[in-house]
Amino acid sequence: MAEPQRKSSKCQMKHVFSGTLVHSSKENMMEICKKRLIGVDSNGKIAFIDNTTKLEDLAKKFGFQKEDVISLQPGRQFLMPGFVDTHIHAPQYVFTGTGYDLPLLDWLEKYTFPSESRFRNVEFAQVAYRKVVTRLLKNGTTTASYFATIHYEASEILCDIVAELGQRCYIGKVCMDRNSPDYYIEETEQSIKDTERFVKHVLELKNPLITPVVTPRFVLSCTSHLLKKLGHIAKKYNVPIQSHLNESKNEIALVEKDYPGYSYTAVYDKHNLLNNKTYMAHCCHGSDEELNLLSERCSAVAHCPTSNFNIRSGIADVRYMLDKNVKVGLGTDVSGGESSSMLVAMRDCIKASNVLSLNKSDGYTPLTFKEAFFLATLGGCQVLGLDEKIGNFEVGKDFDALLIDAEAEDSPFDCFKADDLRDVVQKFLMLGDDRNIRKVFVAGKLVAGVDGVPM
Repeated sequence: MAEPQRKSSKCQMKHVFSGTLVHSSKENMMEICKKRLIGVDSNGKIAFIDNTTKLEDLAKKFGFQKEDVISLQPGRQFLMPGFVDTHIHAPQYVFTGTGYDLPLLDWLEKYTFPSESRFRNVEFAQVAYRKVVTRLLKNGTTTASYFATIHYEASEILCDIVAELGQRCYIGKVCMDRNSPDYYIEETEQSIKDTERFVKHVLELKNPLITPVVTPRFVLSCTSHLLKKLGHIAKKYNVPIQSHLNESKNEIALVEKDYPGYSYTAVYDKHNLLNNKTYMAHCCHGSDEELNLLSERCSAVAHCPTSNFNIRSGIADVRYMLDKNVKVGLGTDVSGGESSSMLVAMRDCIKASNVLSLNKSDGYTPLTFKEAFFLATLGGCQVLGLDEKIGNFEVGKDFDALLIDAEAEDSPFDCFKADDLRDVVQKFLMLGDDRNIRKVFVAGKLVAGVDGVPM
């Protein structure tokens, strides 16, 4: 299908699109809005959204010509919010797709720690991090929450690359001062010093797209003293916290041995690491008490179904979490997850919920494709505290968006005359891939796709 075209003129708007918008709202998991005009101003913010019948009035008010408008192919092209990956290990991208023969703790020892230790080499870090950020943008991930490694210099490099390529990111230098191999471990005070140094460095960049995150790897890899200090740093600089929680039963048993009388979740709370800026990956085995604590602290969950399947950690009950008023988003958890595409995470999220439903009562409702779409967009923004800034199409929000073409060249699925817009959207979510993602915008800037950065 031919690309949407517009003629050049002295348009005061950065972009004006005419066609279908697909997004979530506070009221609906998915809204398909036909015949809409959406304008993006020079600051990358949404200036207006209205019906196409208002074209002439909007053109006069906002200073653009009809030929400035990019018209989307009816029924086959649409705009949607960019994907939000709430949990991904940037350094693990180098061995993605390999090493799924072991459960979590053994997997870390055999594959993860040796691979992450290579990032002490800054030249290697530059190559690897550029590849992962480029790949995520190509896959439509406009916002990602990255775990880096324990290496300060390499973590800085990741910041530099995302700034250059234009992705919106949360980035954490990983902290681990115990239960780690000799070749990949930190001295406690150095970990504390480098974490604060990294947080200050990112804040001093004053890049609105990059946020530092305090990142203890997980309880087993951090001493109590380190956890306490990380909680202090997060509070001092008012920055988010990310880690892992209740991923596998063996891990949970070891935490209970280290902290008798405390649940895994309570250990984080004990160290002042649970608050409304905290989000925890996995939570496959949380008790009612733990979910209640997460809800009370307004902490959130990054659900990573693909990884949970691959390394046999468990299946998180997202429906139950949502019923407990716990915020949930989706994560690829590369490389526990074999794909850096949020489309795969969405599909596996639905499958995980379907599997859980087999042993539930008749009143249990598995997640739908609309709910998976919400989790991958606005839900992820709620987890990261970005839902007032991005996540759907509202006037005043940043334009983080994807232009989807269901009939792109070499599309992995086919459309038919009988397909309505709901069918086309669902086919993209369940069958589509990066070939259908024709343009990727972050804060109004074209960062990937046709006419974007080289892919």
